[in-house]
Amino acid sequence: QVQVLESGGGLVPPGGSLRLSCVNPGGAIRIDSMRWYRQTPGKQRKLVAQITANGITNYPESVLGRFTISADHAGGTGYLQMDNLKPEDTGMYYCGLVKNRGGMEYWGKGTLVAVSS
Repeated sequence: QVQVLESGGGLVPPGGSLRLSCVNPGGAIRIDSMRWYRQTPGKQRKLVAQITANGITNYPESVLGRFTISADHAGGTGYLQMDNLKPEDTGMYYCGLVKNRGGMEYWGKGTLVAVSS
């Protein structure tokens, strides 16, 4: 059973930074890939960052240059560094862990990020 726990959210002013963490409370597990999503009320989750098994990262245009994803594939942990935050970055952030390529993605309960002055 893969468990996911996100942390690091909070309230920051525009231009501020946050570092979100993603861990498996059950212990180290090897993962294929990791993704971070943002969700706002009434809307679907949107992908904001992903890192593949060979370390290739992808970001949508809206966060490119401001967000950086990193992961320890052997341990199943990772981070999302978010800089120069904007009000539109506000939302619940979820970490998705994929243990085997093409397999199920596991999510946690999320961590809330609020960007406001």
